[in-house]
Amino acid sequence: MNHEPNWDLYRTFLAVLREGSLSGAARMLGLTQPSVSRHIDTLEEALGKRLFLRTQRGLAPTDAALELQPYAEALALTSAALLRAASGTAGDAITGTVRVSASEVVGVEHLPPILTGLRRQHPGLTVELVLSNRVDDLLRREADIAVRMVEPEQQALVAKRCGTITLGFHARADYLEKRGTPGSPEDLARHDLIGFDRETPAIRAYLSRLPVPARPDFALRADSDLAQLAFIRAGFGIGMCQVPLAAREPSLVRVLPDVFSLDLGLWVVMHEDLKTSPRCRAVFDALAQGLSLIGR
Repeated sequence: MNHEPNWDLYRTFLAVLREGSLSGAARMLGLTQPSVSRHIDTLEEALGKRLFLRTQRGLAPTDAALELQPYAEALALTSAALLRAASGTAGDAITGTVRVSASEVVGVEHLPPILTGLRRQHPGLTVELVLSNRVDDLLRREADIAVRMVEPEQQALVAKRCGTITLGFHARADYLEKRGTPGSPEDLARHDLIGFDRETPAIRAYLSRLPVPARPDFALRADSDLAQLAFIRAGFGIGMCQVPLAAREPSLVRVLPDVFSLDLGLWVVMHEDLKTSPRCRAVFDALAQGLSLIGR
């Protein structure tokens, strides 16, 4: 390699990887297809490696491309974090963009009133909300601030515990009137259970703390906690959800509360390098204050 490739070439490379075609990458980047093709040719020439093979289904990445992918992803994350950092103004003004990561349920059920109040207080503030049950890596700047249900382990993070949220089994009252209320865990075998589809390490850890079979016989399987909550609310059957959420709705009844109870810590976390950023500090403090009213 005689010279260092332009960073824009890696951006194009990543877009082609994600889209699987030159035309898709061109639409994503707002470029022409010939421009994207030239970028890939230039990068391949600079690196001395073939990055894509043409197939009937589009462009297939070579082993060399797959080896470079995590580094290109890191460049994209750093670039996005740089733009968010540059979006603020100098001084103590609360302006600019802050990227917040939270689970589906927390993001949909708890954060809207908190972030609405924050926006009214600071109109120059923009929030990017990422809803995912995956724990985004704050060290890689995939997000500026994260709301987590597990205690962070990295020492380079600033974390505040906002209390504990209890999970429990719930069902709608009319479902229980029709099917009967379980009096013991064994009675659950006669009911329509709502639960996960794919078993993750986190789910296995939760199950180990509950008196349930390793692989319950679910009538509805969904990996989305938000979908599970919707089916509980619809009266499909019995599922697990946050006790504070269920308490908001008189139609939902907690099932076997003395047997099924799982306490999870609620944390707000950000990278320690951002603690002096006025906009990040404002979002962090608002989330910590608002969520502390939910956790006990």
